Amino acid sequence: MSAAAKPDTIFALSSAAGRSAVAVVRMSGPQAAAVVRSMTGRDLAHCTAALRTIRHPVSHAILDRAVVLFFKGPASETGEDIAELQLHGSRAVVAAVLAALGTIPGCRMALPGEFARRAFDNGKIDLTTAEGLADLIDAETEQQRIQALAQASGEHHRLYAGWRRELIQAQALVEAAIDFADEGDVSLHAVGEAMGAALALTEALGRHLAGANRGEIRRTGFKVVLAGAPNAGKSSLLNALSRRDAAIVSDEPGTTRDVIEVRLDLDGIAVLISDTAGIREATGGVEREGVRRSLERVRAADLVLWLRDATAHEGAEAVPAAFMPSLDTATIHIATKMDLLPAGVLGPRGLAISTVTGQGLDALTSEIIRHAKQYLGDDTALAPTQSRHRAHLQAALEHLAAFVAGSSDHLELRAEDLRLAANELGRLTGRIDPEEVLGEIFGRFCIGK
Repeated sequence: MSAAAKPDTIFALSSAAGRSAVAVVRMSGPQAAAVVRSMTGRDLAHCTAALRTIRHPVSHAILDRAVVLFFKGPASETGEDIAELQLHGSRAVVAAVLAALGTIPGCRMALPGEFARRAFDNGKIDLTTAEGLADLIDAETEQQRIQALAQASGEHHRLYAGWRRELIQAQALVEAAIDFADEGDVSLHAVGEAMGAALALTEALGRHLAGANRGEIRRTGFKVVLAGAPNAGKSSLLNALSRRDAAIVSDEPGTTRDVIEVRLDLDGIAVLISDTAGIREATGGVEREGVRRSLERVRAADLVLWLRDATAHEGAEAVPAAFMPSLDTATIHIATKMDLLPAGVLGPRGLAISTVTGQGLDALTSEIIRHAKQYLGDDTALAPTQSRHRAHLQAALEHLAAFVAGSSDHLELRAEDLRLAANELGRLTGRIDPEEVLGEIFGRFCIGK
C-alpha cells in the first residue's frame, strides 16, 4: 500500500460467537461513517448511539434492528473512525450482517488483534498496554484481573516511559559535560547530577525486577506439584481438588506415567496443580521417563505436596534421598488414605487427609492458599508480567551498572551506556524496534479485538 493510500476498513464480531441476546460487530477505518450511512440511511454524530434499522448496502433488505454507535477518529479506541452494531445475537443475524459488510469495497474481515494493532500504530496504546489487554481477556482469577487491568490501564507504560525520560535527561547531562569539557566545574556538576539519577534508577529498576517472578506467577499460575511414591493417592487428591475425574485412579502402582495438570481458582489466585508419576527406582523405560518428568516438575515447583500412604508400613515407601524435593522448595508432607486406618490410629507426621471422606481437604486447601499468598505478596504492587519485560529491564540495569562503574575519563562511553539503557526501555514499550515482537503480541488476541 502506498503512503497516500487509505487503509482498509476492518470489521469483525467482537462478542462471543454463538447464540446470545446481543452480538457486537465492530468496524474501524476511513469508511466506518459511510458504512453506517449506507446501512442505516443516516449519519451518526461522534460519540452517540441510536436505534436504527440495518439494511443490506446493495439490496436494501432489512437485516435487523440494532443500536448503532459511532466514534470519530482520532478520539476513538483505535485512533480511526469506529462504528459498532449491537445486533440481536442469533447466528443468522450475525452471518447476514458480516456477509453484507463484506460486499462493501474497501471493507474486509479483521485479522486477530488487528483492532489493537491499529491502536498501537496510532499511538493509543504501547506494547505493555496491549499485553495487559490480552491478559485481561484471558484472566480467570481475581488476582489476574487486578494485575492485567493495571497493565491495560497504562500503569506499566507510565512507569517505564518515566524511567526512559530520566535516562534521556541523564544522557543529555553527560553530553553537556562533553561539550563543556573545558569548563571543569560545569562538566563535573553535570556528570555528578547524571550519576545521582543513574543510581536512583538502578535502585528503582532493581526493586521492580525483584517482583518479576511474582508478576509472572500471578499471570501463569502458582505451581503446585503432587509428588510421592507410586500409589500414594496423588491422582485421587488431584481429582478431589479439581472436583472432577481429571486423572485415572487405580490400585495398580504406576498408573500415572505422564504429568497431568489442572488449573484452579483458589481464593482469587490461579493455581496450577500437577499430578506426577510415582517416584521410585524405575525399571522400565516408560516408567523411568515418567519419573524423570516428575523430578523436573518438582524442581520447578513453587510448592510441593509430598504424599505418603498412611497405611504403609514404616520404610515400605522409602524413597531415595536424591529423589526428595529440593530444600529450596516449600514442601507440605501429607498422609493419605486416612479412612483405611483403624479408628483412633494417628497417621504419619504432617497433614492427614482422606479423599473418600473429605478429611483434611479444607485444611490442605487453606495451606495451599496461605503458601501462595505468602509467595506472591501484595497483589497491588506493580511488577513485570512477561519474560520479555524481564529481559529488557535486566539489560537496562546492566547498562546502568556499566555507567556507574565506568571511568569518567571516557564520557563518550558513559553517554553510550545511558543511551543503550534508554533504548532497552524504548523496546519494552515499543518506541524502538518493535517489529520483531508485534506479531507475537497481537497474535494472542481473538478476532474483533
